[in-house]
Amino acid sequence: MKRPSIAVILSGCGNLDGSEIHEATLTLWAIHKHGADFQCYAPDIPQHHVINHLTGEVTNDERNVLTESARIARGKVINLADFRAEKHDALILPGGLGAAKNLSDYAFAGPECTVNPDVARALQEMSALKKPIGALCIAPMALVRVLPGVNITIGQDKDTAAIAERMGAHHTPASHGEIVVDRRHRVVTTPCYMLDARVDQIGQGADNLVGAILEMLSSD
Repeated sequence: MKRPSIAVILSGCGNLDGSEIHEATLTLWAIHKHGADFQCYAPDIPQHHVINHLTGEVTNDERNVLTESARIARGKVINLADFRAEKHDALILPGGLGAAKNLSDYAFAGPECTVNPDVARALQEMSALKKPIGALCIAPMALVRVLPGVNITIGQDKDTAAIAERMGAHHTPASHGEIVVDRRHRVVTTPCYMLDARVDQIGQGADNLVGAILEMLSSD
């Protein structure tokens, strides 16, 4: 039997300016643990900026989101412009501030944010085909912009939850390892590092999210 194929959209490498490495890696681990396969994608665009993760300061470096994402994907990453929804059974966006700086500009524009066109297209195409979508940490805010009325969680941050609701979403609080499932939109979200979390709690959230997505596929 063919193994389910899950597309994973990365936003660079590093929690302050790209994909959160624990969330991305543990998502890939969970996909294989549950018997599915993955293909990583990333937009071929410049990072908004580069952060020195030792000091937290912005540097003068310039980096590319696709090139940096290849660090996590071990080189096996495809330009998001080439994404085709019919090739995959589900889609997942790990968190990290790259999701709010590179995949969207939520980190700077808040409720007035826009989403990268290729990211928006991927989400819209998967949603139109009723294929499950997952998002971790801050990444659900991209879904809020693209999928009106979606029910998500970003944990227990009341300010971010209020912004999500102002943008037209529904927000459900969640704690470590918990997921929120929106069956109407076929969306699963988990808070991860939106909470003060340990790595094992990140793994539990990723594992539960992937499990819920594959349960949706098996019930079709």
